[in-house]
Amino acid sequence: MTSEKIEAKVTHHFRASPERVYDAMTDPEKARLWQEAWMVQAGLKGPIVRFEMDVREGGSFFYSDMRDGEEAKHWGTFLVLHRPTKIQHTWFVDESEEDQLSLVTIIIEPAPDGQGSTVTLYHEMNAEWEEYLERTEQGWMKMLLAVEGLLEAEG
Repeated sequence: MTSEKIEAKVTHHFRASPERVYDAMTDPEKARLWQEAWMVQAGLKGPIVRFEMDVREGGSFFYSDMRDGEEAKHWGTFLVLHRPTKIQHTWFVDESEEDQLSLVTIIIEPAPDGQGSTVTLYHEMNAEWEEYLERTEQGWMKMLLAVEGLLEAEG
């Protein structure tokens, strides 16, 4: 096991304000909707089997979906929740990874032109996952696009 780290990074511009983006990411009802939309965008057939979010610093989240007859699990703990600028949480998909820090930091800033917001998501993980870096970035971008789709549908 290596202690070296790598970082996935994606940036996306939203027409919505930082407050609306933050709320969409942290409201459990909205988060479930964009998670379902992300699955469709990623070509996953679902369904979401379990979805839980305790949105507070120290609170946890868990969701799972079915993939090829097996339950794919995703979970973590919220470390930082600063509305509307920062969300930070751990991220795990396998019990064997829990002793390796996998950290997701989401920075939400007003767009430089004053229209909407810019979100930059960083995912720090062990370097042993380097072959999955591009796929990880693609997955996070699809999640951001699903958040955007939810916000656009809300108007």
